[in-house]
Amino acid sequence: MCVNDCSLDQSRAPIYEALQTFRQMRVVPFDVPGHKHGRGNPEMTAFLGEKCVSIDVNSMKPLDNLCHPVSVIRDAEDLAADAFGAAHAFLMVGGTTSSVQTMVLSTCKRGDKIILPRNVHRSVINALVLCGAVPVYVNPEVDDRLGISLGMRREQVAKAIREHPDAVAVLVNNPTYYGVCSDLKAITKMAHEAGMYCLADEAHGTHFYFGAGMPISAMEAGADMSAVSMHKSGGSLTQSSFLLIGPNMNQGHVRQIINLTQTTSGSYLLMSSLDISRRNLALRGRDIFAKVVTMADYAREEVNAIGGYYAFGKEMVNGDSIFDFDPTKLSIHTRDIGLAGIEVYDILRDEYDIQIEFGDIGNILAYLSIGDRIQEIERLVSALAEIRRRYQRDGSGLLDTEYLDPEVVCSPQEAFYAKKKSVPIDESVGLVCSEFVMCYPPGIPILAPGERITQDILDYIKFAKAKGCSMTGPEDPDILRLNVLA
Repeated sequence: MCVNDCSLDQSRAPIYEALQTFRQMRVVPFDVPGHKHGRGNPEMTAFLGEKCVSIDVNSMKPLDNLCHPVSVIRDAEDLAADAFGAAHAFLMVGGTTSSVQTMVLSTCKRGDKIILPRNVHRSVINALVLCGAVPVYVNPEVDDRLGISLGMRREQVAKAIREHPDAVAVLVNNPTYYGVCSDLKAITKMAHEAGMYCLADEAHGTHFYFGAGMPISAMEAGADMSAVSMHKSGGSLTQSSFLLIGPNMNQGHVRQIINLTQTTSGSYLLMSSLDISRRNLALRGRDIFAKVVTMADYAREEVNAIGGYYAFGKEMVNGDSIFDFDPTKLSIHTRDIGLAGIEVYDILRDEYDIQIEFGDIGNILAYLSIGDRIQEIERLVSALAEIRRRYQRDGSGLLDTEYLDPEVVCSPQEAFYAKKKSVPIDESVGLVCSEFVMCYPPGIPILAPGERITQDILDYIKFAKAKGCSMTGPEDPDILRLNVLA
């Protein structure tokens, strides 16, 4: 219940309203930030705008405190929980990375086992480095045609639970970057029957809570925690996110975990954007995402009519490893025109001024959401048709998979903090990696700390580099050397 009697009126935006009131008060600032409503940094004020910098303020009684909210921030959290169907919602200003890490740190401690797919975002494995939990990987199936990893099959999860009854949690991607969903409701039921928590990484699933005909959301499926990247498909500012919890979680304990790592100087720009965006989706989300789905369906039809490309969708659903599919995702397979996804990505940006979300070895993702228009879809389709005409070639020699099964030798924490040495990458085969290697986006590690390096992995890394993927993770920015266990 809202502490200031906002009566869960979704037309309210308490943080936004408090900032509007604050702006009218003409308060004299003898606190931080030091730019003092923008006066101290006129170039920044001119660039960002006076209205923006005037509400870049510090916590104070009328505006509440993110670390211990008791008024307007608490009201905004209550409204978000109501909108998302959660027992409680936390405003997060460290990105969905901080939400994901809070989920793991709230449920796992050193030595605990957590069941999860290997195609998780690096933030999950980073959390294992921090807390010392041990991953039990459920290797997802791979679609041979597309070369992408899929969801977790129910029997795979059941087997992992049987073989590791001492695990404390199961983590599920809902959906994957490509739009693939596992059977979250069944997996949640299995986890709870085994006395485990179910955690959902919903970085790409904000719209599941508001659109019609969408895959099931984590809260509806009964999951215990969900990290929701509101800035991706929900329209808030970059780096803003929600962390949702179900009734089985201790709200106070989760708040303590958040406060271990999240800033004590929460940005009111980010928080107000969450507040306003939640209001927008609660009031208009159903209509908004119906239009997004219509655009995505149209785009898939037009792209597939070009020939050579494959914009995949709900026809892939098999009831298990692809239990459902996110209809807003415009994922396009490019290898049949002889181009890696990253090559199409670069051509679109450099020659057509079209910036898509990412390109990898065999696919691209054009992220559609609330701000897209049909004319931009038509421009993308036209560019893809022209790229096929100009650049299509024989695809022999292209790699055919995005996923390589890892051999886990030790926990990520043990490997990350162990004594290590740097070796030339070509001399690393058979050794155990002590750092991350990944293409970003999507930020799914090719190698994670504690995994054995194989020739297949090195071939993948070299191919991704040659094709122009943005590679991150290692100490050596050129990835000519890797840190391995000494």
